[in-house]
Amino acid sequence: MTGCCVRRPVIFIEDNPVCRPFEILDFPMSTLSESEIADLLVAYLPDPPASLLPQLSTYLDLLLKWNARTNLTAIRDPEEIVRRHFGESLFAARHLPFETTDVSTPAPATLLDLGSGAGFPGLPIALLRTGVQVTLAESQNKKAAFLRETVRTLNLPNVEVWAARVEAMPEERQFRIVTLRAVDNMETALSAAKVRITPGGLLALLTTVQQAPDSGRSTALPGSQSGILHLQSF
Repeated sequence: MTGCCVRRPVIFIEDNPVCRPFEILDFPMSTLSESEIADLLVAYLPDPPASLLPQLSTYLDLLLKWNARTNLTAIRDPEEIVRRHFGESLFAARHLPFETTDVSTPAPATLLDLGSGAGFPGLPIALLRTGVQVTLAESQNKKAAFLRETVRTLNLPNVEVWAARVEAMPEERQFRIVTLRAVDNMETALSAAKVRITPGGLLALLTTVQQAPDSGRSTALPGSQSGILHLQSF
């Protein structure tokens, strides 16, 4: 290819398939094997279902591919993504007290992941707890587009993407559990989250000891000095 310096593996900007310099981005085509992912998750999910690992592998590949062009997460090392993003989200999924995890139940439990970003913790929760109807609320267009593509690729009937501010939801929409993780303004996010929780529902925060509200109960996250899963009943 005269005039094109191509490095492999590569991706091309979607609307410019013709090879030109500066339109080629590197990303790892082969990331981690399913057994490597399982090993990294031992502290968070010791015995993952067999169906979960290929889904996580596909999710990881998509995340790394998209993250090469748009800022979905500051963590770029695949092993750290598995531990910090997948692991902590799956750890939360194990500890959330849903009413049911049976996908055949007519009235399944519901979860709102507020400010979902690249899908954490909502998407891993949906992968592990398939009987839970999960809504990923993300107002940034590029991140919402990534979430839609991931949901489509993984074929997740129990997940919807709300591509707007959560304040724009119909007032009557409430959820058994609302999750928050790595939000910029905790006070504002908490205000938006509380009105979406059904009576008797739960707020679940993946946060730090320093940022956690005074009321509620906390569980330390594996491998973290200050990270916690904080649960607060309403």
